[in-house]
Amino acid sequence: MNTEEPLSWPDPFEAERRVLRMQAKLHRWAAGGPGRRFDDLFNLVADPAFLVTAWERVRSNQGARTAGIDRVKPRFVRPEESIAFLAELREQLKARSFRPLPVRQVLIPKGNGKLRALGIPTAADRCVQAALKLVLEPIFEADFKPVSYGFRPKRRAQDAIAEIHYFGSHTYRWVFEADITACFDEIDHAALMDRVRRRIGDKRVLLLVKSFLKAGIMARDGSVGDSVTGTPQGGILSPLLANIALSVLDEHFCAKWDAHGTYQRRWEHRRRGGATYRIVRYADDFVIMVDGERHHADALWDEVADVLAPMGLRLSVQKTRVCHIDEGFDFLGFHIRRRTKAGTNRKYVYTYPSKKALVSIVGKVRVLTNSARNESLVDLLRQLNPAMQGWCNYFRHAVSSGTFSYLDHYAWHRVTRWLLKRHKGLTWKQLYRRFMTARPWQRLTEDGIVLFSPQKVPITRYRWRATRIPSPWAGIPTATV
Repeated sequence: MNTEEPLSWPDPFEAERRVLRMQAKLHRWAAGGPGRRFDDLFNLVADPAFLVTAWERVRSNQGARTAGIDRVKPRFVRPEESIAFLAELREQLKARSFRPLPVRQVLIPKGNGKLRALGIPTAADRCVQAALKLVLEPIFEADFKPVSYGFRPKRRAQDAIAEIHYFGSHTYRWVFEADITACFDEIDHAALMDRVRRRIGDKRVLLLVKSFLKAGIMARDGSVGDSVTGTPQGGILSPLLANIALSVLDEHFCAKWDAHGTYQRRWEHRRRGGATYRIVRYADDFVIMVDGERHHADALWDEVADVLAPMGLRLSVQKTRVCHIDEGFDFLGFHIRRRTKAGTNRKYVYTYPSKKALVSIVGKVRVLTNSARNESLVDLLRQLNPAMQGWCNYFRHAVSSGTFSYLDHYAWHRVTRWLLKRHKGLTWKQLYRRFMTARPWQRLTEDGIVLFSPQKVPITRYRWRATRIPSPWAGIPTATV
C-alpha cells in the first residue's frame, strides 16, 4: 500500500523566498570556486518552489497573452488549473518523459523595414525554461564580466551608456561600433554547449538545455523546420544562453586589459605606440572604446571576427564601423557625441535621444491619433500616455529637454486635431471649454485622465556605477531551506 503523502505546493510568496535562498547559495558556491562544476541541479528544476516561481513569472511577463502551438495563453490559466498543470509537468520531468515542442514562429517588423523572427514556446516549455533560468543564472552570473549589461539582473541600458560616457570623457576617442549578423539565429550549438559544460556537470540539465535548442520551429503554414543553429529569440532561456555565448568577447578584452596590470604599465604601453581597449556590451550590441589611434580601431575588425568565429558568429559589414567620438554614434537608442560646450572652448561628451528613437515615438503617436478604433479621448489617452511616459523615462538621463518639449507639443497638436475630426463642427472655443480643463497649462483631459506632458519629466544625471552594481543575491540569508 502506498502511504506517500500528497505533494504540498507552496504559495508564490513562500516559493519565491525558497528560490532566492537557494539561488544565493548557488551564486556563493560558483563565485567561491571559479572552476567548480555543478552536478546535481535537475532536482532543483523539478522542485515545486522553482516551478511555482517560474510559472508566476511566465504568467506575469509581457508575453503571457500569447500562445504557442499548444494555444494556451498563460495569463488566462486559472489558479486551480495551474496546480494540476504544474503537477503534471513535474511528473514528466521526474519521469524524464518531458520533450519540448517546436516554437511558433511570428514575424514582427524591424525599424529597417525587414522582419524579425520570434519563437513563441508552449506554456509548458516556457515554465521549464523559466525554472532552468532560475537555476542556471546565479551560477553563470558569477562568471560574467562587469562590462555586459543586457538581460542581466539589476543592470540596465543606462549603465552601458554611462560607462561609454565615462571612457569617452577621458582618453578613449576612437570607437569600434559593432553589429553581429543574426546573432540569435547563428549561434553554434556545439560551441554554446561546450561553454555551458564548463559549469554544469548534470547530464540531465545539459540534455534539457540541448533539447530546447533542437526543438524546431513551426512556420505559419504549419511546416516544422529543424533548429540547426541559434537559440529562438523570444524564449525565456534564450537571453541567458546568448550571454553565455557572447561572454567570449568580454573575456577576451578583459584579459587584454588585465594583462597590463597597473595604470603605469598601461601608460607605458600607450607611450610605446600601443593601445588599450574597453568593451561595453548590451546583449548582442557592443562597442569597443579605443585609447589609441585610428589604425588600432581598424585592426579590431579581424580581431573581433576571430573571437566570434568559434561561436559561429560574424560581424555585419554594413552596420559595423569605426568612428571618432567627435563624429558621434548611436547605441541603444542614444546618440553619443563629444562636442564643444556653448560659451567655452572645452569639449564634453553628451548623450541625446537618437533621431531614430524620436522618429519611433513620433510614429507611434501618429498611428494612435490616426486610429479610428478609439471611441473616446479616454481610450486614446490610455494608450498614448503609457507609450510616451515609458519613452521619456528611458531617456530622462540624457540631454533631452528640447526633445521632450518637441514631443509634448507634437502630441498635443495631434490629439487636438483628432478631437476636431472626431467631433465634427466643434470649435476651438468649445474644445477649450470641454476638454482643456486640466490645470495648469490647460492640458487635455477627460474623466480624470490627463494627457501626459513629456516636458515636465525631470532630467537627471545618471551616475556610472562601475563595479559597484550589487549582486541580486547580496544580503539574502542562505540558511537551510
